[in-house]
Amino acid sequence: MVEKVFPNIFRMEIPLPASPLKAINSYVIKGEGRFLMIDTGMNREECMEAMQSSLQKLEVDLRRTDFFITHLHADHFGLVSELTRDSSKVYFNEPDAQVLRDPNHWEKMVAFGLVNGFPESDLKAALMKHPGRRYHARGPLDLCFLKEGDRIQIGEYAFLCVETPGHTQGHMCLYEPKAKIFFSGDHILDTITPNISLWSDNVDPLQQYLQSLDKIDAYDIERVLPGHRHPFEHHRRRIAELKKHHEVRTEEVLAILQKGRQTAYQVASQMTWDIDCEMWEDFPLPQKWFASGEALAHLRYLEGRGRVRRELQEGKVLFSQLEGLRQ
Repeated sequence: MVEKVFPNIFRMEIPLPASPLKAINSYVIKGEGRFLMIDTGMNREECMEAMQSSLQKLEVDLRRTDFFITHLHADHFGLVSELTRDSSKVYFNEPDAQVLRDPNHWEKMVAFGLVNGFPESDLKAALMKHPGRRYHARGPLDLCFLKEGDRIQIGEYAFLCVETPGHTQGHMCLYEPKAKIFFSGDHILDTITPNISLWSDNVDPLQQYLQSLDKIDAYDIERVLPGHRHPFEHHRRRIAELKKHHEVRTEEVLAILQKGRQTAYQVASQMTWDIDCEMWEDFPLPQKWFASGEALAHLRYLEGRGRVRRELQEGKVLFSQLEGLRQ
């Protein structure tokens, strides 16, 4: 599906088979003799077929196409290795590139999942089925790193790079101040909430995400072009809704911890999830993985605010409410 969303800007809907996300928005901007594509899809046959069909309709010449990838996840980054040509530039961010280039990335995630309660018997299967591992780009790729305030000129548009860490450490958006349009990647979505996960001891992704929301709240935006679902307006209203969502989430986590010390995996199993399964046991393993990562992000956030503490017991991290804060 191809849709014109702004003068010389087109949205291509690329399917994501067997994913709750259903599809990703890949955008093409037509300039004078050159094209810019924003995000791509997973590196799998179904995505490539839809991409080729859309590019043919738009008469896009990949030999004259550059790419801007908002963040490292496979549904955004994966297909870029199949689309680039020797003449292409791939604009990306350095923090996410460091993750992609870490040869021990997945092994570190396994170890982190194990210590936070993910059953050892399910770990390997969860990672083998993880779409980020199965459908990512073939590397290595020659990347052109951008940072806050850098500009990309394409046709009549001059985009500003905006760093919005949270969904990933290096997540980056594009803002066009004259047109007042904002390519949000997975930072702000309209009808779904971006997954904020923690798989490292070094960061507080939820705190970063909330700060990034506040940052974008100040921007003069008339149209948000997101990574999933439909473009939308009223970005401040959506930001307020997302902040409220995470406030409710943190209170839910605290209520679960009133039952006593628990691992992040145990907390995740009791949280409310918008997934078509009646019980936690019915969740697909990748969804249990994403849920556990989100539970961890909220636990870390609460720990940083002095509302939760952690302790290591028999090789597992256990979280509990601080006594003085229990109701």
